[in-house]
Amino acid sequence: MPVLYDRLLKLKEMFNSKFGSTPKFYVRAPGRVNIIGEHIDYCGYSVLPMAVEQDMLIAVEPVKTHTLQLANTNPLYPDFSTSANNIHIDKTKPLWHNYFLCGFKGIQEHFGLSKLTGMNCLVDGNIPPGSGLSSSSALVCCAGLVTLTVLGMSLSKVELAEICAKSERYIGTEGGGMDQSISFLAEEGTAKLIEFSPLRATDVRLPSGAVFVIANSCVEANKAASSHFNVRVMECRLAAKVLAKHKGLQWDKVLRLEEVQTKLGVSLQEMLLVTEDALHAEPYSREEICKYLGISLEELRTQILTPNTQDELTFKLYQRAKHVYSEAARVLQFKQVCEEAPHNAIQLLGELMNQSHRSCRDMYECSCPELDQLVDICRKFGAKGSRLTGAGWGGCTVSLVPADMLSSFLTNVYEAYYRRNSRSPALEKHSLFATKPGGGALVFLEA
Repeated sequence: MPVLYDRLLKLKEMFNSKFGSTPKFYVRAPGRVNIIGEHIDYCGYSVLPMAVEQDMLIAVEPVKTHTLQLANTNPLYPDFSTSANNIHIDKTKPLWHNYFLCGFKGIQEHFGLSKLTGMNCLVDGNIPPGSGLSSSSALVCCAGLVTLTVLGMSLSKVELAEICAKSERYIGTEGGGMDQSISFLAEEGTAKLIEFSPLRATDVRLPSGAVFVIANSCVEANKAASSHFNVRVMECRLAAKVLAKHKGLQWDKVLRLEEVQTKLGVSLQEMLLVTEDALHAEPYSREEICKYLGISLEELRTQILTPNTQDELTFKLYQRAKHVYSEAARVLQFKQVCEEAPHNAIQLLGELMNQSHRSCRDMYECSCPELDQLVDICRKFGAKGSRLTGAGWGGCTVSLVPADMLSSFLTNVYEAYYRRNSRSPALEKHSLFATKPGGGALVFLEA
């Protein structure tokens, strides 16, 4: 890890000039790319991500005062200071330091601590922000591990992942837990099937004759700053309740689409048929949902909708449920192809990725023109499969490229998307790269 070592040394120097002292330890947490399984973790379904080599690094020095001082090597992110015993997370402005505070507060609340020691922290991230590679969750995870280390306490990786997944919701994003899980549970050289309730990770060996290439659309997407993400979460929740009611289940206790399948004891294919039977393609008004469930508008607003979805007038239930059940099936097919490794494995995996993008674009409506253009360019120049990755509405694509075509692929995609669209040269440098599965979060005592 020579590059990481150089970064640690540089971070140590910057820390010294910033705080006039030496860090006691460093924490690293990686970003991730989701290969397949988009927008289904918060519905209870398995996903298939891998950690990338890009990460968040934090240099840390515990201090005797109760002040938390946060600084960032990126001059765009201003310094922040607060009392360690009075953490306030501002949901209205998802500024960078709030993600650190999420991880800090999550550990504090888990152990029920009121008096916390202060610390000086310098953060250095090389995950492009708003790119769908999970820079915000990596910072939450890094902060959780920093706080745990300062306290001298220990938790399993699974416990840490669950605490950080829960604590990221302090910022107002109703995520599902994939990002935090892979950040802690990742291992070099393998992707992971991440399952929930209970959380567990299984190795998935990717085919040897191909590489995954990440391409940044250069359209920033901030989950916490727009309502798109939380509205989709709510549409899935409402779809689960309407499907449960349709099948005579106790719908008021149901929150996730996976629960409906489990309670009915049927396959994902059968759930797609139930969706066709029970839901209509036209958007549902709040009144129609209330009438079907037998509740008042006030009950819908206060007991089901979240504060950031209460103003929505219509909800697309059929499209969202159809995406979730079909995407959950694609994840399992992808894993099966990797395990069986047939001679045309790369072709089959690529087709599953292409189907995933179509579903994200048409059924979940979480793509954007630039992502669609980039996916088309990647396929044109040799990708067997290409799809948006992360929340969408901007960010990155991930493409499965035969290893012997990598060089020409990178050259051609660079020319066709970045140069012709005259994207910012600063962005271009980090915008297109091949990646292999990296390792999970770590604590270093020495730089």
